Amino acid sequence: MIQTLKLKPNANSRVLNGHPWVFANEVDALLPASNDGQVVECRDRTGRFLGSGIYNSKSQIIWRRLSRERAALDEAYLRRTLEAAIARRSQIASPFKRLVWSESDELPGIVVDQFGDTLVVQIQTLAMDQHSALIGEILTQLTGAAEIIYRNDSNLRKLEGILPEVHTRSGKIWEPRWATIDGFDYWLDLQGGQKTGFYLDQRLQHAAVAKYAKGRRVLDAFCNQGSFAMHCARAGATMVRGLDSAFDAIGQAKKNAERNQVQAEFVGINVFDWFTGQRDAAPAWDLIILDPPPFAKSKSALDNALRGYKELNLRAMKALTPGGILATYTCSHHMQDAELRGVLAEAANDAKRRVQVIEWSNQPPDHPVLVTMAESEYLRGYILRVE
Repeated sequence: MIQTLKLKPNANSRVLNGHPWVFANEVDALLPASNDGQVVECRDRTGRFLGSGIYNSKSQIIWRRLSRERAALDEAYLRRTLEAAIARRSQIASPFKRLVWSESDELPGIVVDQFGDTLVVQIQTLAMDQHSALIGEILTQLTGAAEIIYRNDSNLRKLEGILPEVHTRSGKIWEPRWATIDGFDYWLDLQGGQKTGFYLDQRLQHAAVAKYAKGRRVLDAFCNQGSFAMHCARAGATMVRGLDSAFDAIGQAKKNAERNQVQAEFVGINVFDWFTGQRDAAPAWDLIILDPPPFAKSKSALDNALRGYKELNLRAMKALTPGGILATYTCSHHMQDAELRGVLAEAANDAKRRVQVIEWSNQPPDHPVLVTMAESEYLRGYILRVE
């Protein structure tokens, strides 16, 4: 018999407005732990059916909706939703793309990135983790993947009460190798590198920024593997420098630049410290890219994150020559567009520079945003002219 969660009479739960999550403090009573990983129904205080979802009493998010209808988490459901997710990306010709984006694809806690004939799968919810082998089997059937790497090392798993692990479907080690993405060769370490091995979400932005690079001196801050830097170098930049505090990323960026025969230098250093050291120097850059890691990993960290983003953008604006270009991004879903715009406005005012928006930046189509779930939108940015 399927169990039922019921919202508190006075609960102002976002699920009533279409959000797919219910928190522990929003329900009358928790279900026994024996229901963890199972599908349960959720109803409002009047008994109105709100959908079927996966339950976990160990998590603050105790219920994640699978469907507004009655549904079972079985092979038929997984096959249907995985097929639909892959079909949504069918017009994206590149073999390097996101195939599954969690709640946006009715697969809460599952992220799948495709790197040619290899899939990298992250599973962050208990119910889906219990079906990981079946998910891998269906994905292999649907895509013909030669290998699946389970990168289940996210800290989010701890919040679900499940242990981190990294392994392949075959049980063999996936050896790092070269792969050509958007005209550049990258040394990919999908099993041991950061996140899922490569940041697919910024692919469209590499080209968007590079078109401003010709004849300019370019600074790529938080450069990671050097994608922005290499695109700008090939587009005709007169000088390119990449900065990152992760020395392994710097080593990989140098290797990538050498392989692709582009002129770019990469320096391992704390980016804030580097800007501090340049604060009395005359503006020396014509194009600066700021693509930092998420400063706001929780709501409680947002105020400090806003101060950090403001300071970083202020320093970058001061380092730009008149008419220079600033491409600035945030990858924290806790920072909404209005807050990012406010940070940029404050930085522009303090820098005493006239700053204009040239382009708005958002997630690419293979990372679709669920309009009833703000958390599914995490990447936003602006390309600005700083006068």
